[in-house]
Amino acid sequence: MKATKSAVMGIFERWLSLWVGLCILAGIALGSIAPGVFSWLAALEAANVNFVVAALIWLMIYPMMVQVDFASLGRIGERPKGLVITLVVNWLVKPFTMAGLGVLFFEVLFAGWIPPHDAKSYIAGLILLGAAPCTAMVFVWSHLTKGDATYTLVQVSLNDLIMVFAYAPLVALLLGVTEITVPWQTLILSVVVYVAVPLVAGAFTRRWLLGRGGAAALAAFTATVKPFSVMGLLAMVALLFGFQGPTILARPALIVLIALPLLIQSYGIFALAFLWARAWRVPFAVAAPAALIGTSNFFELAVAVAISLFGLDSGAALATVVGVLVEVPVMLSLVGIANRSRGWFDAKPGAAVP
Repeated sequence: MKATKSAVMGIFERWLSLWVGLCILAGIALGSIAPGVFSWLAALEAANVNFVVAALIWLMIYPMMVQVDFASLGRIGERPKGLVITLVVNWLVKPFTMAGLGVLFFEVLFAGWIPPHDAKSYIAGLILLGAAPCTAMVFVWSHLTKGDATYTLVQVSLNDLIMVFAYAPLVALLLGVTEITVPWQTLILSVVVYVAVPLVAGAFTRRWLLGRGGAAALAAFTATVKPFSVMGLLAMVALLFGFQGPTILARPALIVLIALPLLIQSYGIFALAFLWARAWRVPFAVAAPAALIGTSNFFELAVAVAISLFGLDSGAALATVVGVLVEVPVMLSLVGIANRSRGWFDAKPGAAVP
């Protein structure tokens, strides 16, 4: 049974973009057929937090947070170069390049196609994505490159700890730079609800499981709840595109326009981190996960914050969901590039690149 569950989740993860695409189509269709239902769902909110969205986001995020092991931070001093690359790329480079690409594409290159108000909303969505480093899927990318699992856990745990304190100020700074009004109260509430609380709940759950049945109990619990995380993501996508249906039907090319800066950002950030690791002679088992962590996004958090700040039917929410659509195929292609470059890291300095 465990093997079957593992195989099923492997299919879900590998073909996540396909399921997301099908949910997009289903959401657009349902939004056109039953707009009243989506209006009723949108009204179920308090303090700018939609109850349905909050439940789905928790369903997505909580299983990931159970995997975070803060005890691994005790090994933070081992091989610091990989951590330096991850932290610099995640917090000092990636958010700013994403904001810059958003402004370049939507206020300059696409200015004739995108109304100014919509452009700012899409830029906001890209900023929310760029400032949220990935959590759960990183373990998948690390495994596919035969990365150092313990080191990856240290990187993810440290990133999550920083995210609790740095995400809101960083997003507020970048939104302010692009002249977007920042509702501070809602932003801080979103980080508390969607990062801090699930992180604490995950830590307590992890401790309880390990005390009750050790690593086997933790693995069994994770395998049980992981499918619900995927279901929550797919339900969220269908819900968002139910609200965005009229906009998408009127302008189908919009998805492509939003995807372009995301693609450039992903391949550019990976190249920066990967080449930096090679220049620093970081071992491949550390270099590959470090570069992939810097490239991937915590899109679940970005979606949640976009909805809280700008609404279910906003351009910001749409941009974050497009991030979900492109994430998996892009990351799988980067995994392939990394694996084909393994010999490059093993080669002696000055030797020909395999």
